[in-house]
Amino acid sequence: MRLRYTEWDPERHGSQKPLFEELFDLFQDLLEHTAGDAEEALDWLRQLDDEHDLTEGSDKTIEDFIDELKKRGYLSEDEETGEVEITAQTERALRRSALDEIFSELRKHGQGDHRTPYTGEGDERLPETRDWRFGDDVSRLDVTGTLSNSFRRSGVGDDWGLSRDDFQVHKTDHHATMSTVLMIDLSHSMVLYGEDRITPARRVAMGLAELITSKYPKDTLDIVAFGNDAWEIEIEDLPYLDVGPYYTNTRAGLRRARDILHRRNNRNKQIFMITDGKPSCHIENGEMYRNAYGLDRKIVNKVLDEGVICRRQDIRITTFMIARDPGLQDFVRKLTEVNRGRAYYAELDDLGSFLFEDYVRNRRKHMR
Repeated sequence: MRLRYTEWDPERHGSQKPLFEELFDLFQDLLEHTAGDAEEALDWLRQLDDEHDLTEGSDKTIEDFIDELKKRGYLSEDEETGEVEITAQTERALRRSALDEIFSELRKHGQGDHRTPYTGEGDERLPETRDWRFGDDVSRLDVTGTLSNSFRRSGVGDDWGLSRDDFQVHKTDHHATMSTVLMIDLSHSMVLYGEDRITPARRVAMGLAELITSKYPKDTLDIVAFGNDAWEIEIEDLPYLDVGPYYTNTRAGLRRARDILHRRNNRNKQIFMITDGKPSCHIENGEMYRNAYGLDRKIVNKVLDEGVICRRQDIRITTFMIARDPGLQDFVRKLTEVNRGRAYYAELDDLGSFLFEDYVRNRRKHMR
């Protein structure tokens, strides 16, 4: 056996990533914080390079990296204005990156198999068997078990034969589908007091979208943003989702989510709501009624009514609180009680783990 020795290359032989991948990871992080604004993200990247010499030891520059992004289809440039925007390819990369980051901790706990606890004529064959019943699919026949039963009953001589009682079939597991609406609070409080709450919320939404579209294509995911009102967001728009000068119209968000799920032909339905504040407004007789100070009974009761309607329609609401405000906790406690749902307080850096673990559990449920 001949051995060929070459000079050590940390990118080829070690764990160090190629320069392009390292810079691309950084560029994606910047895009998350700029709500998909490529121009702003590139300005930040240039500033970081000026301060920390990101391309030190390489014959490439940041401008070379930007040119490479364009060549690989991650950036597009308007020929007339010269403005740079991210492409659909970059949007997909952001969703994949969000998914990988959120699942980086979950993999350590063995998450992954999303079967229901129901057996019968389902999707996945199990090693366990049972007696054949009329109507069973013959493709699930356990040949070895069937022949063993026959040999034990009639032997292997001239009298050998098969009877109905000899037949064995494999049991199967069902794989449930789920229709999910993810509600994201875009009220101004998501960026108040110097705390960025919208970036992790946006990251979770992108990761959940990538999970469902890639691994569970039969599931459905709809995104509802809510502020003064509520509106639907396309998956492709998630990287650009940002807060506005809004109050918190939780009632409108739940109504829109419930209307969407009513159109979904699925028995398993759920709502995930990410919020950092208590309800502070609703629409009444075509006009906004608002109160940002304290828990307004008039506003809260309207939201609780929506929670009851969701419960009657077998729609469970899981609320993820990303603030420790006592008023928010009191409201969520009441909503969870009337809906018989779930509620979590999630740290900003662990929001994804909470949400995805609950998504996995809910897919196992068969709601009636």
